[in-house]
Amino acid sequence: MLPRIFDPFFTTKPADEGSGLGQEIVKKSVEKHSGKIEVTSVIGQRTCIVSIPIAV
Repeated sequence: MLPRIFDPFFTTKPADEGSGLGQEIVKKSVEKHSGKIEVTSVIGQRTCIVSIPIAV
């Protein structure tokens, strides 16, 4: 599932519990600010790293 987490409308929740747009919105917002988001996952542990450059 990890390769698809940023796909629009992808969700693992039941049909009445979300639209599957949250992760896509986060990714687009981060990228709009020249940042990046990285996700790693192993059983029982998920890590998300969001990096946004500081304007100087």
